[in-house]
Parts: sequence; C-alpha cells; structure tokens
Amino acid sequence: MCRWIAYSGTPVLLSQVLFQPQHSLIDQSLHSRMGVETTNGDGFGVGWYTQDADTPAVLRDVGPAWNDRNLLEVAHHVRSGLFFAHIRASTGTAVQQTNSHPFRSGRWMWMHNGAISGFHRLRRDLALAVDPALYPEIEGSTDSELMFFLALTFGLTDDPPGAVARMAGLVEKAGHAHDIPHPLQMTLAVADGERVWAFRYSSEGRSRSLYFSTRVDTLRALHPDAAFLRDISDETRLVVSEPLGTLPGAWNEVPESSYGIIQPGHDALHAFRPDLPEDDSAQG
Repeated sequence: MCRWIAYSGTPVLLSQVLFQPQHSLIDQSLHSRMGVETTNGDGFGVGWYTQDADTPAVLRDVGPAWNDRNLLEVAHHVRSGLFFAHIRASTGTAVQQTNSHPFRSGRWMWMHNGAISGFHRLRRDLALAVDPALYPEIEGSTDSELMFFLALTFGLTDDPPGAVARMAGLVEKAGHAHDIPHPLQMTLAVADGERVWAFRYSSEGRSRSLYFSTRVDTLRALHPDAAFLRDISDETRLVVSEPLGTLPGAWNEVPESSYGIIQPGHDALHAFRPDLPEDDSAQG
C-alpha cells in the first residue's frame, strides 16, 4: 500500500514535516511500521498551495523518496500552509509518474492509500461512470485516480463527503456484481486549498491506519517545554498514515468508517458510509 501526510496550518517549510520528525514520511518510505509493506519506494509526490496561484503545485516522480535530490531541494525552499505528501507502494498498476499521488483537478487535490480489489475486472465498469467531460483529464492507470474522477463526477466540488460516499457505493456495487466480497480499502485525503477532508473506510471494516494530531493548545498545556509548538497556530493540524513521533498525547486514531474536516474555526469528525449515486451506470 502507501503512506501519506496532509498538513494544514501555519505556513512552514515542507522539510520541517517531511524530513525532520523522528518517524518522518521519508523514514516511513524505508521503515514503515503500520503499512502492509515496510518499504514504500514505487514513487512519491508532494502537492502544495500558495497565495500566488489558483491551483496547487504538484511534484511527482517514480523513484524512492529517500534519495531524491529534487524533493530534498524543493522541501527546503518551499513554504506552505496546506500541503499533501505521498509515498507509493504499487498494488499492481505501473510505476510511472502519472500514477504517483497526489492527483490534481483545478484547485482540488486527492491522494489515497488502499486498493479496489479486483480492479482489473472492475476498471471498465467504473470508467464508464466518469463524466465524459472529465474523462480526458485522467492521465494514469491507477484505481486511486479513477476514484478521484468518480468523486468529481458525483459532485466533489460541492459536497465532498457525499461525493466520496457515492463513489464508494458505486465501487462496492460493481465489486459485488463481480463476486468480490470486500471491494474497497481506503484512507484518502482531498483538499480545495482551504479545507482538508480525510476518510477512513474499508468494505470489511478493517481499514488501514490513519491518525490526526491533537489540538495545538492542548499539546502546549501537556508539553510547555516543546519549542516547536510555540511557532505554530492553534489551527495547525496533521493527518497521517503513521504518527511522526512519540510525543505523548500528540496522535489520535481516526475511528473506523469515519471522516474528518480540517477547516478554519471548528474541525469536525463524522461517521461515513457508502451511498449509491442516483444515476448509477456501473454494469455488472
């Protein structure tokens, strides 16, 4: 599978999150503790928002993150208040740049850990459900990117939780039509430049690991001597596949079958369940 990080809050250098923590994403690319694979070296990507552009920048490549000089260079010079980072362990599709996460459409970014079971059998049915106007934007061959464009088809830009629920419902219906008992495994993040939505769900109820950081004001009270907590706002949050360190009280497991919203003001956590789109066009 894969590992990923979503950051929202005080603008920081990407390197402060990607390289500096004890169990950083770069460390996880070699020594994952909670993933299906220990090593995640089938490509990487980072995507970040700035005040100077309407769309996020995306840097993706096919090599391992741990020795990529371009990633190191960019991470030490780019500062952002909302960014994604992803390290890939392929579940069967090709190792190529267009298959590395995050994926982008307009202001929206998407990244995923997990898989659609039997994807080679379901790909055609699912692809036919994508809005024809969106279909030309699909560049790669992964289930993850197809999930993104299905969610866009089902109204992601207006209702992200509802669109993801309809995407998940369609995947499960198509899988069951092909006698696949547990079609979907996903932890995913999606952002529009201001908010981040993070989802944890699987058809069998045994989803991949996902954690969110504790409120900064709570952490300051717990750890008044932690210098790095003084430089970030109370709004700062991370969602991660694995905790980045061992600071007591810093990390909370995202509940099974749920999604959270990181946004200015009050964050929120809700239950999640798939929902079939009204005009289901998947064929069994």
